[in-house]
Amino acid sequence: MNTLFPIYVKLDQINTLLIGGGPVGLEKLQALLSNSPNAKVKIVARDVIDEIVVLLNSNEFLSLEKRDFEEQDLKGIDLLIMATNNPVFNEEVKQLAKTRNLLVNVADKPDLCDFYLGSVVQKGNLKIGISTNGKSPTIAKRLKEFLNDLLPEEIDETLNLMSSYRNSLKGDFQRKVTVLNAHTEALLRRAGS
Repeated sequence: MNTLFPIYVKLDQINTLLIGGGPVGLEKLQALLSNSPNAKVKIVARDVIDEIVVLLNSNEFLSLEKRDFEEQDLKGIDLLIMATNNPVFNEEVKQLAKTRNLLVNVADKPDLCDFYLGSVVQKGNLKIGISTNGKSPTIAKRLKEFLNDLLPEEIDETLNLMSSYRNSLKGDFQRKVTVLNAHTEALLRRAGS
């Protein structure tokens, strides 16, 4: 049973620390930036691959400390992502983060994670997160491909129209919900025809 609670985090309003500058660190950084291009990410790593340097040079919200991690790096951090292949180090930093009430993701170690970076389908303002509870990233990737193909490109236009319609409705909350539910039910019925 998947008991995870999906949330969407405004990464441009919090401080994220990424420890690790290799291929896994790049994968995590790309995931963050593809969803939140203005995410404020500090990277701490002794060695950094060229692809991360390219991202650093093209994004003012990224910073790099090219050295080993120090406990003081956690100061002012809201979210921690670990992308190292050192299990002892990962566990030590996880414990330090826990004392500071930080949420932690440790690459490829679901038992050390407070959250996962799931697969994401995005079409304009529509964003769908996919989680397999850490069981199968491959299945999540396939579902992402399926949903990307299934959702029409015009979905963002529909969302904008629905937003305008919602803003034009009069009455109390319950009446608005009733009207919007009826309207979206009719839209979905037409789309399924």
